Amino acid sequence: MRRGTLVIVVGLVLVLLGAAGCAQRPVPPAPPAPPPSALDLISQRGELRVCSTGDYRPFTYRDPGTDRWSGIDIDMAGDMAAKLGARLTVVPTTWTNLVADLAAGRCDVAMGGVSVTLERAKKAAYSDPYLIDGKAPITRCSDAGRFQSLAAIDRPGVRVVVNPGGTNADFAKAQLKQATIVPHPDNNTIFDEIIAGRADVMITDASETRWQATQHPQLCAVHPDRPLNFVPKAYLLRRGDLVFQDWVNQWLRLALGDGTYQRFARPWTG
Repeated sequence: MRRGTLVIVVGLVLVLLGAAGCAQRPVPPAPPAPPPSALDLISQRGELRVCSTGDYRPFTYRDPGTDRWSGIDIDMAGDMAAKLGARLTVVPTTWTNLVADLAAGRCDVAMGGVSVTLERAKKAAYSDPYLIDGKAPITRCSDAGRFQSLAAIDRPGVRVVVNPGGTNADFAKAQLKQATIVPHPDNNTIFDEIIAGRADVMITDASETRWQATQHPQLCAVHPDRPLNFVPKAYLLRRGDLVFQDWVNQWLRLALGDGTYQRFARPWTG
């Protein structure tokens, strides 16, 4: 066999062996399809499910006598459902279970004065903020002069009432070292504890102190225009669903820009 022919034959053998090796190499499986977006599931169900605590006016309130829901964010949820062409179902939850209920798929979004925190952001996603808020004290008007600062509140003998499971309790635990923290499980009746003298002060979002002070003439908000920290409010979404998150952000920008949010807020905040 000539040398040139031999080279060609060897080359063909090597090519065939390489092709055989490629044929035997396992083909990697196709990546799994991403789960459907809540945007598509809401359209299929014809239902928007909104988790809300019902105990945080002016954003969310569930009347225990009539089971009727009201509040700024309940009205916003209704507008969101209308824009999606879906009916609204409000799913009761608690501040302790809020993130878990959302992650478990019991609702599509959580609304109702939800504060942005890094801890929640580990497990869920947020919409763009719609309100900048912060913590402020509320107390009996006769005691307002005593509690003009956090240092004046954090003293032995001062009783600070908190609702467990939310950012109010987290703030009190982190900031108060000498005051007595008094847990109260019902955020709808917690301000009655101050009026009745069973607690001295509560530190909650400035927006709530303003609302509660208008409802209870015995109570005064302390410097709600100068809150103790920076707390944006936003809507809570399941982590990873960028399609629905983008739609919610677009809807929210339009609602803030065309006056929809302000129209819902006006009856509550003036």
